[in-house]
Amino acid sequence: MSIYLAVFILLSYLIWIKCIFHRHRRTLLKSLKRVTNISSCTEPNGADVTALIVTAHPDDECMFFAPTIIRLVELKASVHLLCLSEGNYYNQGAQRKQELLNSCAVLGIPASRVTITDHKKLPDDPKAEWSVSLVSSLIVKHIRAHSFNMVLTFDGRGVSSHANHIAIYKAVRHLASTGQVPNDCCLLSLVTVGLLRKYISLLELPLSWLLPSCLCCIIGSKGYKQAKAAMLCHRTQLLWFRYLYVAFSRYMYVNTFRVIPQGPKNLKIY
Repeated sequence: MSIYLAVFILLSYLIWIKCIFHRHRRTLLKSLKRVTNISSCTEPNGADVTALIVTAHPDDECMFFAPTIIRLVELKASVHLLCLSEGNYYNQGAQRKQELLNSCAVLGIPASRVTITDHKKLPDDPKAEWSVSLVSSLIVKHIRAHSFNMVLTFDGRGVSSHANHIAIYKAVRHLASTGQVPNDCCLLSLVTVGLLRKYISLLELPLSWLLPSCLCCIIGSKGYKQAKAAMLCHRTQLLWFRYLYVAFSRYMYVNTFRVIPQGPKNLKIY
């Protein structure tokens, strides 16, 4: 009897996941319209979105942000990537730069929309303390140059607790709190989940769907194959544990975001 009950629960769970996929596109469009404050009176349109993904290293884009990039590209949004290092920790910077461009091509971001920073004060090193002011200046310069209405990056735990990821969040939060970001640009941070949720793959999806978030991006089997193909472009990074990550991480299927609140604009002190 317990076996039949387990099978029934599993089938019900899978049906629930299928229903979520069915409803997701329209829900995503409405969420995009809400967070970007698009004032169009017509149906929500992904083409109105100009998004910037800010990462620290080559492979971050597919390990952590693939569902978002794939979904935004599907909706005809203009998606750009700013990577703040070449990933030269093992002196493989030139190779990893090309791997990043190949990965972005698989995800749907052309090379003309990919910017890779190689700054001596921003080394690929989990022990390095990246300057918040330097990272902030690079990001805000890029935002203003391209008039983005959405910027997406890590949260304060950086998904993997990597110091470089967290430094980017601190920089974006600094820009937000000091009112340096244009009024029409929303800032979003990728939610870090606990270890159990992180590694139960697609089974985590209903929980992400139910818990409050301002933006939820979900991909199915087709999108997962695309994300996996992008990760396979990073040949220098394909150690055994990365294969396990690709197989079991929920970040290969779903991204959830929170808004980074912005402070007052043009603050005057008398």
